[in-house]
Amino acid sequence: MTVTIKLEATLEERLRQRAASTGRSTSDVVRAALQSYLAQPEAEAPRSAYAMGEDLFGRHQGPADLAQGRKQRAADAWAARHARRGG
Repeated sequence: MTVTIKLEATLEERLRQRAASTGRSTSDVVRAALQSYLAQPEAEAPRSAYAMGEDLFGRHQGPADLAQGRKQRAADAWAARHARRGG
């Protein structure tokens, strides 16, 4: 199979230099590089924030209305603290 690729000038020059220094054709160098690349395991796709924490969601229990009434709970805690101090 014949494949055509476009290379930046600097990459093409590096390819030609590597081929010349090893006495191989540019096709041989590209073929070897491609085989080496494809022999590596595929990199995992980045996981989303949800996927990273999915096993933790719902693990801890607490009040269902945690955000509701927070000001009142803070005021109650403040009052209880000051009541213990005798103030």
